[in-house]
Amino acid sequence: MHILFLIIVIGLIGGLIYWPGYWVNKVLVKYKEPDDLFSGTGGELAVHLLEQLNIDNVGVEEARPGQDHYDPIMKVVRLSPDNFNGKSLTAITVAAHEVGHVMQDESGYSLFKLRHKLVKLAHYTEKLGSIAIVSIPVFALLTHSPVVGGGLFLLGILGIAFGTLVHLVTLPVEWDASFKRALPLLIRGEYINEMQSKHARKILKAAALTYVASSLASILNFYRWIAILRR
Repeated sequence: MHILFLIIVIGLIGGLIYWPGYWVNKVLVKYKEPDDLFSGTGGELAVHLLEQLNIDNVGVEEARPGQDHYDPIMKVVRLSPDNFNGKSLTAITVAAHEVGHVMQDESGYSLFKLRHKLVKLAHYTEKLGSIAIVSIPVFALLTHSPVVGGGLFLLGILGIAFGTLVHLVTLPVEWDASFKRALPLLIRGEYINEMQSKHARKILKAAALTYVASSLASILNFYRWIAILRR
């Protein structure tokens, strides 16, 4: 009975961690077909939208697969090859989503600015946390002090947990880029019709929830470190 309960709990936790990422990927892949739905590509739409918004200081370029993002430092929208060159609903919608981030930057949207600062900080805290955890056995052997080991363990937890928290904090920023900026752009400009807008909402929701999936994956990574330390 206890074993069955444990299996159910593990299954629920596993589903909670992996399902969002699976759903996000499934939605984005689903609407990549047909790949000639529109006359222009995602990259061309991004350029066009920026021109329509009178934003002339932001470029658009092709990125590595799965690396769709807006870089507020370099002032460039980067789209993965499928979205930069594709003419699917996914390509068009993701391009509009990234332009939504440009709009946030240009308008001085406070949560976008905060997220950008936190992401840069999280890059270092996660690395520091991982280094601290890996160093525990070494320092424990050299100092024979549980206090040092405990301190490093706490530092490791805080470093990795901070990265997880940042992913969750970014959700309202992504939601704003998707539904308060990208979707109105697509509908007002009549780039998509009413039926397509219903599917575009799913894609935009997936784009926003990408960070939730990343957050849950980082929780799994944290558990992996704990498992390593217990060996």
